Amino acid sequence: MHVLIEKVLAANLLLPRMGLVVFTWGNVSAIDRAGNLIAIKGSGIPYEEMTAADIVVVDLNGKLVHGNRRPSSDLETHLELYRRFPAIGGVVHTHSRWATSWSQACRDLPPYGTTHADTFYGPVPCTRPLTDAEINGAYELETGHVIAETFESRRIDPVAVPAVLVAGHGPFAWGTDAVDAVQHAAILEECAQMAYHTETIATAPAPISQTLLDRHYLRKHGKDAYYGQGGGSDAV
Repeated sequence: MHVLIEKVLAANLLLPRMGLVVFTWGNVSAIDRAGNLIAIKGSGIPYEEMTAADIVVVDLNGKLVHGNRRPSSDLETHLELYRRFPAIGGVVHTHSRWATSWSQACRDLPPYGTTHADTFYGPVPCTRPLTDAEINGAYELETGHVIAETFESRRIDPVAVPAVLVAGHGPFAWGTDAVDAVQHAAILEECAQMAYHTETIATAPAPISQTLLDRHYLRKHGKDAYYGQGGGSDAV
């Protein structure tokens, strides 16, 4: 449990360093699948003051296992993603400027170039807006539901596209662990900014071809990947 807490603390502290949060607008969690334990930051804790004591551990039902802080208000969304996407090990939510702009526009993020294709195997989807009943009910849980619904209804592999834009809200990203999730959130933010500028420069930009998308994604992912030195990387 101590290792899980330290990893989640380190990943949370990456958010302000990477320019992905201001104030307390973000959270990172990670899961220990063997013990079904999830560590997540406490709600409303300033990043400049955060220590291991501010990380809370719960089970998959949200029951407190360790810590004396109130967990992040987005806990139920994280828990639902762990339940519905069994291959993931870490989740991050931010209100980063560029990705949130696409969320507020209620638009998918198109794969305009190979930077996008290196990490996301197709568009990063935007969910449908939540209904009034969903907003007024178990809001955070319903946010997790609408994310999972989006991937299931559109037959998107959450491992191949490790991020989503929640309509009118902001981005969530995930990965094999907490740090991997934060890296995907940072890449999403860069791609969102690039896509905005692409649409500003070009009158009618088109996504890259499926051939180029395949080449760039599959050279880094899957059984025939050949990029890097065997440890994996999202750098070019």
